[in-house]
Amino acid sequence: MPRIIMGIESSCDETGVGLVRLHDDNTVELLADEVASSVDQHARFGGVVPEVASRAHLEAMVPTVERAFEKAGLQLSDVDAIAVTAGPGLAGALLVGVAAAKAYAAALDIPLYGVNHLAGHIAVDTLQHGPLPDRCLALLVSGGHTQLLLVDDIASEIIELGSTVDDAAGEAYDKVARVLGLPYPGGPPIDKAAKNGDGAAIAFPRGMTGPRDAKFDFSFSGLKTAVARWVEGAERRGEDIPVDDVAASFQEAVADVLTMKAIRAAKEHGVDTLVISGGVAANSRLSELAAERCAEAGITLRVPRPRLCTDNGAMIAALGAHVVAAGRPRASLDFSANPALPVQIVSI
Repeated sequence: MPRIIMGIESSCDETGVGLVRLHDDNTVELLADEVASSVDQHARFGGVVPEVASRAHLEAMVPTVERAFEKAGLQLSDVDAIAVTAGPGLAGALLVGVAAAKAYAAALDIPLYGVNHLAGHIAVDTLQHGPLPDRCLALLVSGGHTQLLLVDDIASEIIELGSTVDDAAGEAYDKVARVLGLPYPGGPPIDKAAKNGDGAAIAFPRGMTGPRDAKFDFSFSGLKTAVARWVEGAERRGEDIPVDDVAASFQEAVADVLTMKAIRAAKEHGVDTLVISGGVAANSRLSELAAERCAEAGITLRVPRPRLCTDNGAMIAALGAHVVAAGRPRASLDFSANPALPVQIVSI
């Protein structure tokens, strides 16, 4: 019998509510995906302000839930289980979502599952491309995370192969955008500017790609600093800053390192499917270069559509559906959010 799973996401600056239908064959169908973003409230600060995000979640939660049910044509009484982001993320923001999920689960007397935000970014791909293979590699690239993950079972077994040692790729985009006078968040404006620039114009460094560096870890702090120093040097010389070329060259460096290490990891672990997810997965150059290199290596590439790449409730509902299908234990109503929840813990 089909089951309706509700997902609540509130780890950062998006309040997301998703509804999915879990079918008897364990396929997952998306019914509704509603998001309320507080990004405009953070723009003048150049980054997310935790207290502002928490207050925005409080204001947006119930209206977002109502929109999701209206979109799906369902009632709260139709829901069979609730999944909520338990971590990682901002402590206050997570608590808003967890408190809401507990309230709905208690009122409806239905199972509650606390799930991992990072695993949700992988699970959301199943809403577009169907079930994941028995083993795949995931490149998770977002504002706060850059990780290479080996996925044997999305509901229970995820192994971290590598992670960023400093700035995540998304953070570097935001900081470089600020240097170039582009708006926050930096990903979309840099991508737009780069389309008119030359990615080979400036030879920016590729961090942690030397023979002594960790094979699957990432570093973008040095790249960010190199861009800032290049711009400062041009300004001292009284030169106009070629924003398009700087953006394109920076973006090329990021995409080059991400795809290079992903292909290397896939080959070393004998994996023939790569899933790229997270907000930066919507970047046009990353998708383009990944497609080229995967084709050359005989690797199947899966990238969710941009709407599913950014934080949303659909990804939490999708992961919740897989956790339910796998028969994983439900969470107790007294569980706590964990801002530092490791990716290896899929559900709590």
